Amino acid sequence: MARYSIITPVYDPPEDVLRACLDSVARQTLTDWEHCLVDDASTQPHVARVLEEYAAKDHRFRVLRRTTNGGIVAASQDALELATGEFVALLDHDDLLTRDALAEVDVVASTDPTLDYCYSDEDYLTPEGRFVDPFYKPDWSPERFRSQMYTGHLSVARRSLVLEVGGFRAGYEGSQDYDLVLRVTERARSIRHIPKVLYHWRILPASVANNAAAKPWAYEAGRRAVQDHCDRTGRRAVVTDGVVPGVYRVEREVPDRPLVSVVIPTRGSNGRVWGVDRCFVVEAVRSLVERARYTNLEIICVVDRPTPASVIAELERLAGDRLVLVWYDRPFNFSEKVNLGAAYASGDLLLLLNDDVEVESPDFIETMLGLIQEEDVAMVGAKLLFADGRLQHAGHVYNGDPFHAYFGYPADHLGACSVLACQREVSGVTAACALVRMSVWNEVGGMTPELAGNFNDVDFSLKIRSRGYRILWTPYAVLYHFESMTRDPDVGAHELRVMRERWATPMGNDPYYNPNLEPLRDDWMERPRR
Repeated sequence: MARYSIITPVYDPPEDVLRACLDSVARQTLTDWEHCLVDDASTQPHVARVLEEYAAKDHRFRVLRRTTNGGIVAASQDALELATGEFVALLDHDDLLTRDALAEVDVVASTDPTLDYCYSDEDYLTPEGRFVDPFYKPDWSPERFRSQMYTGHLSVARRSLVLEVGGFRAGYEGSQDYDLVLRVTERARSIRHIPKVLYHWRILPASVANNAAAKPWAYEAGRRAVQDHCDRTGRRAVVTDGVVPGVYRVEREVPDRPLVSVVIPTRGSNGRVWGVDRCFVVEAVRSLVERARYTNLEIICVVDRPTPASVIAELERLAGDRLVLVWYDRPFNFSEKVNLGAAYASGDLLLLLNDDVEVESPDFIETMLGLIQEEDVAMVGAKLLFADGRLQHAGHVYNGDPFHAYFGYPADHLGACSVLACQREVSGVTAACALVRMSVWNEVGGMTPELAGNFNDVDFSLKIRSRGYRILWTPYAVLYHFESMTRDPDVGAHELRVMRERWATPMGNDPYYNPNLEPLRDDWMERPRR
């Protein structure tokens, strides 16, 4: 019995490609492996010859030849049934493992006895033999995994668990690994990410690596796999295709209509947007009342004393009996104002909104409510756009200092590996639009008054995550945010010092921003390779 069983279904790969795959296994620095290869009735005579050659040279190459072509699911299942190892690793017949792939996995497996699934970073191998476009992945991100099969290669799972969940299932050809890993991770005790490229995905003319449209049935199978996952796990949701192939939207039902307490701190300021003068808070409330579909709201405006009476009158006209006015007569302190508004809230959910926002997607509240139904999700953030349509907020990134992901990029930018198209875990979100559980707000003590103007939402996010909760961001809840279109030049040295003293470690170790990426950036730029 080997420690690791590598599973490879084989069907008509070019001879040099097949040999390179087998050689990448033979050269592993960790030697406790077996390679379970199932020839799915290949038509090319070199396939059987090469497999027999390697099996004759090394008994760890175990070969089974099917008499009829059954497809990738049948061949993968046959390979799984050949396996005897404690763990199974998935390897396609035209791809390569790095020499240290199994050794790196074994470091994790040897130190974590509960490990049931792990995955690594990967890159692509061009026909010219160059390694390009590395995919530097986040640590385990279950919501992103429902949006995208991001774990991909290299995937390694405990064999007993793979068998327990039924192995590979017919009907999911092209996304059979996605379907399998969804079922494995539903029950896995420990899931780990190895932030190193351990797998080279070869680009061939007919492969998905070369052409995302090459196998449309694979993406349909992926959508069904995610729908099955939602049905199995009790998530009342409809899964639809996302904006690019291989990305999905999980749209959850909101069976109850809980009261949402909207907290908007304001001083009734005016400004010019899209060539028109506006009172920001009036237009924010107008868009909430007239454009948002969700109506079970109370709208708590925390208002500075100098706010004009005409502004108050217009808020009362727009919101009616849903309006709660809370007066504030101290020097500006954003954290204090939001805390004060939350103290007047009647709902179990707080929707924090800046007064300089405008609703773009009418279903943004329902979208955020659907996500916060996840029992360990404490806060959900939205996609915010500047007036000119550029991206203002797509979740926080903490990689040395706090940043907004892809700040200033075009609104439709997909980001690295479609990260901006996915609902996903983030380390934090802006309080300009954030839905928060009231119970968690109270648990962490709301916002920190010491951070009067900046980083209060970063601090709040880190307090939430320190209690073990998840924070999610969705690209499907969209609002405009008419703040300054340049980064705030007035960040206080005191506030930055407070954050660095309080959160030095988490601010430099964002689990959703890979350590192979450049620090002090917001756009997933790869570190220079040495």
